[in-house]
Amino acid sequence: MSEQNFKSDLFGQFARIGKALSSGKRLEMLEFLAQGERSVEQLARLTGLSVANTSQHLQQLRQVGLVTARKEGLYVHYRIAGDGIVRLLAALRAVGEEHLADVDRLVRLFRDSKDDLEPVPAKELWQRVKQGLVTVLDVRPPEEYAQGHIRGALNVPVTELKKRLHQIPADQEVVAYCRGPYCLLAYEAVQVLRKQGIKARRLEEGYPEWKSAGLPVEGSA
Repeated sequence: MSEQNFKSDLFGQFARIGKALSSGKRLEMLEFLAQGERSVEQLARLTGLSVANTSQHLQQLRQVGLVTARKEGLYVHYRIAGDGIVRLLAALRAVGEEHLADVDRLVRLFRDSKDDLEPVPAKELWQRVKQGLVTVLDVRPPEEYAQGHIRGALNVPVTELKKRLHQIPADQEVVAYCRGPYCLLAYEAVQVLRKQGIKARRLEEGYPEWKSAGLPVEGSA
């Protein structure tokens, strides 16, 4: 095989990954799967698609090795193929924010309308956790928390936050996190906590990025 043919074939294979990522719904599915394993039916409910359509999208992701699947009884469960997928999505977000004016505008509008304070970077948060200076709040659903979470994080889903405020120390800063940098749950939690007079900020990214960075986690994952 000549060098030119080798490169053409290789880039052709890389392009298959790009094609698999060329759907907003498939990117959304990957974000959900980065939290932990999901069945086709669960993903269909989360994304608002039919089970058949969801299954077709997942097959395209599986064909290029971005997700893996296992069957349990009548149900098929999917998960991302590894932390490299999380880093790929993070790189895609970074390039989009840097080079697509529409993405930059949407992100700025979204963040400015939700929170005018700087988020906490992951490594800074871990240093503060080790010093006992902060309470880390995981506001994702319990099933996602069970599959993996930041070490020492307290799980209070945002839907239960108002009635469980007594479980959160009022004399310590709280840093909330959820699925990723564009996840609304952490923004909502921070707003609720601040209205109660609790000093609160959000984590810059989310659990998948934290885990991918090799920072301490707990849970079945």
